[in-house]
Amino acid sequence: MAPATPASDDSHQQLLDKLDITSVRKPFRNPAWKAPVRRNKNIKQVLTEASRKEASLAATQNNSGASTPGPAANGPSRQPNIAQAAQSLSTLVLERNTQQAQAASFATAGPMVATYSNIESAPSLHPAHQKHYCDITGLPAPYTDPKSRLRYHNQEVFRVVRSLGQGVAENYLEARGAHVVLK
Repeated sequence: MAPATPASDDSHQQLLDKLDITSVRKPFRNPAWKAPVRRNKNIKQVLTEASRKEASLAATQNNSGASTPGPAANGPSRQPNIAQAAQSLSTLVLERNTQQAQAASFATAGPMVATYSNIESAPSLHPAHQKHYCDITGLPAPYTDPKSRLRYHNQEVFRVVRSLGQGVAENYLEARGAHVVLK
């Protein structure tokens, strides 16, 4: 192989400069980009909107046959569209089934049914879901002092709990709602 001549090195360098993509300026954002006009909704807004839509559809379905005018006698008669009729029939059946299921669940469970889509349901009262917090600091409290029944976060807070004066522990328990008064 023959040694490279300066002329071939120069053409090679020019080719590299021509093909280098780092020298081309590219803006970070597309200049035609505009912020979306739509605002994001939180889950409560989405669920409220969906329940209003369902209620509107149910109200519309309940009185849709009584107030719908019949076909015009002197107008041109249109052929029924089978696909649209089948689609509307399937949606009617689906809505009827959901209404019956809701009525059955309302009769058995009462007005407030806790579901995954119902964010108005009550919090869990199961002991596994209740976290205990330190009466002094408010941090998570894995420990309880057997003498004063105060919850504490770590050894440093335990020293403070043990150094509390007479009646101070009862005030902390009363603030937590765990104060017992014997009569």
